Amino acid sequence: MAVVSELIRVEENGSVSFGDYTLAQKSKLEGFEYEGALLKVKTFNEITRLEKNGLVLYESVPGTAVNFLSETEDGMVFTVEGPEDAQITLGLAEDTEYDVVVAGKDAGKMKTNLGGKLSLSVELAGAGEIKVEVKR
Repeated sequence: MAVVSELIRVEENGSVSFGDYTLAQKSKLEGFEYEGALLKVKTFNEITRLEKNGLVLYESVPGTAVNFLSETEDGMVFTVEGPEDAQITLGLAEDTEYDVVVAGKDAGKMKTNLGGKLSLSVELAGAGEIKVEVKR
């Protein structure tokens, strides 16, 4: 996969793809309607951020491209790519423990803080696309 040139789109399977880490200047799109929610995406080479109804759902530093992100009752699944390793913050249920799998390898259990944020690092440099699964 590659960057999402239209900044955000809904895939045939109902998931969402967003982000363009090749942009030198910040681009954003607000008011994107998806399953009864309003999404806002901001992306460029330094950061990619997706908000759902005003709350952070995904954020990476530096910027990334995210494909096939889908939320479930138990967590979130997506693939991510970028030119270098990235720090990713996900907005999930607060004070909850999740099993995290990155590129098919168990990254262990991680607990969200009281704000529902979970942070993880992914090694993207030269790796192409990496699948991330986060489940309760």
